[in-house]
Amino acid sequence: MSFNLLVFIKQVPDTQNISGDAMTPEGTVNRAALPAIFNPEDLNALEMALQLKDRYGVNVTVATMGMPAAAEVLRQALCRGADRALLVTDRALAGADTLATSYTLSCVAKMLGNIDLVLCGRQAIDGDTAQVGPQIAEKLNIPQICYVEEVISLEKGKITARRSIEGGYEILESPLPALLTVIDCNEPRPESVKLMMKFKRARSAGEIAMAYKNDPAAAESVKAELAAKGLLIEEFNAAAIGADPARIGFTGSPTKVKQVQSVVLTAGDAKEVSPTAEGIGDLMHELISDHTLG
Repeated sequence: MSFNLLVFIKQVPDTQNISGDAMTPEGTVNRAALPAIFNPEDLNALEMALQLKDRYGVNVTVATMGMPAAAEVLRQALCRGADRALLVTDRALAGADTLATSYTLSCVAKMLGNIDLVLCGRQAIDGDTAQVGPQIAEKLNIPQICYVEEVISLEKGKITARRSIEGGYEILESPLPALLTVIDCNEPRPESVKLMMKFKRARSAGEIAMAYKNDPAAAESVKAELAAKGLLIEEFNAAAIGADPARIGFTGSPTKVKQVQSVVLTAGDAKEVSPTAEGIGDLMHELISDHTLG
C-alpha cells in the first residue's frame, strides 16, 4: 500500500548572526538582512520521511511558506529525494505568527487532500516556539505525536512511533492520518549528485519573474520550458489554497513582538588564583565571605 506524506519545511535566518539590527520596526525578522538556511529539525523531518520512502515506497511532498527565495530549500529537498515541491508565497502572508502560519499550512494540507502523514520539525530556530506543528494538527483535527525520534512501523490505518520524553521514551500508536513533530534524531542525507544535476535548474514562477523582471516575455518562455521538463516548482498564493484573508499574515496574527534586544555579556575584573593549597583556600574564603558559596 502506498502512503502520501507531506513534510512542511522552512527557510530560516541563521540565528547565529541575529541582532536587534536584524528586526523590523514591527518586531518581525528582516530576513533579507541575514543569511538563510534550511531549518535544522525540518531536515530531520525530511530525512525521516525519506527513510519511510526507502522502507515503504511512500510518496513525499514538501511544502514551504515564504518569499520566492524560499524555493531554495525546496530544491534541496528534491535533490535529497522528495517527489514533489510546493511553494506558498504571497505578500499577504508576511508577518505571520504561529497561529496564522499554522492556519496557512493547514490550508495547504486540505488543498492537497489524501494525506496519510504530516511531518514537521519540532521547532524553527527563528522562533523556537514548537507551536506550529501541534497547531496544524488541531486545525486538521488529526492526532499528533510530538518529539518523535523513530517511526517503528507504518501500516494501513495506523502508525507506531517512539518519542523522546524527559528521562526516557514512549512508544505510541496512532490512527492515520496523523502529524509528527521530529527532533534531531537522525543524520540527514546529503543531496544526491544525480538529483542535483536533474533539479539544478528547477525554479518557481516567482524566482523567474524576479530574474526577468525587465523582460516578461522571456520570463514566460523560461516558465514554459521548465514546465515542459518538470522543473517548474509549483507555486500558490493565499487565494489558491483557499485561505481566509482575515486569518493570514500580519492581520491574522494576534502575537506582536514589542522589542528585540541583543544581549552582550562582558567580563568584569579578572583575578589570578595561585594553583596552590593556600591560593585555593584564600579563594574559598572569599567566595564564602561574599555569599557566593554557603
